[in-house]
Amino acid sequence: MNSKFSKILTIIIALISVIGIALFINVSMQDEGSEGLSSAVNLLIPYSTFLFYAVVAITVVLSILGLIKNPDNLKKTLLGLGVMGVLLAVSYLLGDSSAVYDAKGAVLSGGEEGASSTQWSSTGIWYSIILGALGFAFFIIDLVKGLIKS
Repeated sequence: MNSKFSKILTIIIALISVIGIALFINVSMQDEGSEGLSSAVNLLIPYSTFLFYAVVAITVVLSILGLIKNPDNLKKTLLGLGVMGVLLAVSYLLGDSSAVYDAKGAVLSGGEEGASSTQWSSTGIWYSIILGALGFAFFIIDLVKGLIKS
């Protein structure tokens, strides 16, 4: 069974590769700035988009199946998602939604006081800072533990 699955998977990968190579060659053979280049790229974009969505779907499905098969990992994953959610809430509370100004002192379009895009941009920055600080703290703790053990 496993050998048969491996052969089928190898054939699918080879087919995807051949199609990708053919599309790449098609784009490479076109003259720069020509109509042919535009149409060649127009063939490559939907193919790449399809591959991207297929990989995302397969990854999500296999991850969910792996979590269902191992309930201990499901508990750990849900706990981790909960902690990430709490950190996101803290980041949102720390986020600033004040107006965004350009170099001349004028308020940018979409950057008005209280705009959700400004709030979420600030939230993302704070989220990165908090996660970076936590990662650095755990790195230092692990380093100290390693020095103590040796």
